[in-house]
Amino acid sequence: MNSEQLERMRSGKGFIAALDQSGGSTPKALKLYGVPESAWTDEAGMFDLIHQMRTRMVKSPAFGGDRVLGAILFEGTMDREIDGLGSAEYLWSRKQVVPFLKVDKGLADEADGVQVMKPMPGLDALLDRGLAKGIFGTKMRSVIKLANAGGIGRVVDQQFEVGRQILAKGLVPIIEPEVDIHSPEKSRAEDLLKAAILRQLASQPASAPVMLKLTLPDTDGFYAELVSHPSVLRVVALSGGYSRDEANARLSRNRGMIASFSRALTEGLSAGQSDAEFDAALDAAIAGIYAASLT
Repeated sequence: MNSEQLERMRSGKGFIAALDQSGGSTPKALKLYGVPESAWTDEAGMFDLIHQMRTRMVKSPAFGGDRVLGAILFEGTMDREIDGLGSAEYLWSRKQVVPFLKVDKGLADEADGVQVMKPMPGLDALLDRGLAKGIFGTKMRSVIKLANAGGIGRVVDQQFEVGRQILAKGLVPIIEPEVDIHSPEKSRAEDLLKAAILRQLASQPASAPVMLKLTLPDTDGFYAELVSHPSVLRVVALSGGYSRDEANARLSRNRGMIASFSRALTEGLSAGQSDAEFDAALDAAIAGIYAASLT
């Protein structure tokens, strides 16, 4: 594990850019960016287009380690290059941005009000490839829709079980049990989620800390004891469908949490913008998210 990257994630100022749309979410991300589905004929062409978008963001003068602590990549992005360097290597060596890799294979069907992660039989091999390419940590997502204690317990137990497999490889896992912002039981689900996470953290050594990526809570400061927990390296927030303004406002009221936004980061960016327009729009987005992450 890179000690400089570890210290940067522990105490650096800034936020994590989530650039990890995968097969299911890429068409929507491209459409919001102004690229219609008619622009590609197969999945490879679609991923080439999203890589062009991500490359444009990463190479922008607005995107750098002074405000962006880390970036989460999709496997296809990790395997591609930016200016002749592997994407993860480019992020760290040229931008001082710590690279993470999305490792989950998507969500299982809903049961007991939650969606756990699909099995990941090739995870060890993927982690080895990530390590070789300079990846620091990983991210994996589950979804909670209802305040079902059994379901939420399974989500958290699975996340920590896989997280310990990732830690054993020398990588830092971002554990992401997302609570759906449209859940009719969101506050109660958050109560159950925090309790389940604290149960798992009780047996997690501080020498092998995890990161947590959580939905912005209904109660301001709700995750303060997770932010200060010795076995938690950092608590980051997902935007979850809130507009960037709403997400930033909620984030600024949660001391110690920093952003890890995806759609909210790219809001307002378009393929048709000139480089000057694109850089200005990205700079404004990064400035607002950075400011909200400082509180």
